[in-house]
Amino acid sequence: MQIITAPLAQLDVVIAYGVWKLRQDVFVVEQDCPYFDLDGRDLEPGAVQIVGLGEAAPDSVSDGGTRVLGTARVLDDGDAWRVGRVALVKGARGKGHADDLMRAALRHIEAAGDDRDVVLDAQSPLAPWYGKHGFVADGAEFMEDGILHTPMRLVRG
Repeated sequence: MQIITAPLAQLDVVIAYGVWKLRQDVFVVEQDCPYFDLDGRDLEPGAVQIVGLGEAAPDSVSDGGTRVLGTARVLDDGDAWRVGRVALVKGARGKGHADDLMRAALRHIEAAGDDRDVVLDAQSPLAPWYGKHGFVADGAEFMEDGILHTPMRLVRG
């Protein structure tokens, strides 16, 4: 899987469309969780999209050779970095691609040159997977959009 790390404004329009479609397919349709994905945070200064491209999966957006298989988003929350919107098309799951996306997100944060922690709100069943990347639970579980979440933190400082 090829990975692109870029602000939204630098993404090709077909890739950006693929990111939004993937997030909609996974979070809104598959998880039956209507929410405002287009929350304005993709446009913030410092926001970066991590996009995985590769061989076409049956449920990926493809146009002219562009195949969006996975995505994640890195945000600058001021006191910490935030990783979110981590998703893969069904046909790309179980192949280690989510690990590739997370490693790319953490490399981007490392390259920023500061030692702020990284936070995220994991869907609770995925907390052990985030733990493989150094995240630990950082608070009580909470319900968001009908799904149990665990706040997690990767201490870097």
